[in-house]
Amino acid sequence: MNLAAILDLLAEREATTGQTADRLREQITTLTADLARIDNELADLATTRTTLRTLAAAEFTAEEPTIASAPYQQIIAVLDTVTTGMRAKEICLALGVEPLPKHVESARAKLKRMVKHRVLTETEPGVFTLIPKRT
Repeated sequence: MNLAAILDLLAEREATTGQTADRLREQITTLTADLARIDNELADLATTRTTLRTLAAAEFTAEEPTIASAPYQQIIAVLDTVTTGMRAKEICLALGVEPLPKHVESARAKLKRMVKHRVLTETEPGVFTLIPKRT
């Protein structure tokens, strides 16, 4: 092998390596931009979580964190569809729960808890309605 052939191989290898380096630099630039976007999204999510926890803490006491759980939200959704109050048994029926005494009493306990937290009002004994939303 002569010197000219070696130099040609070296130049060819240098060009290939340069192209690879350029491609990797482009990928680094793209990945850096993607990483910055993801970091911003993570920061936004952390801020949202903190804000929601603060709002939830102000709205519900630490003693009763369950009031924001699905069963309570389902009861609120049912009461949101009616203009008059409902009894615990009627709420069970609206939720598709068999109105056995244990289910009715469980619903009544939840309703009383929501009255305590000023989410509902008991307009007359055993009749529950949503408290109108503040504007």
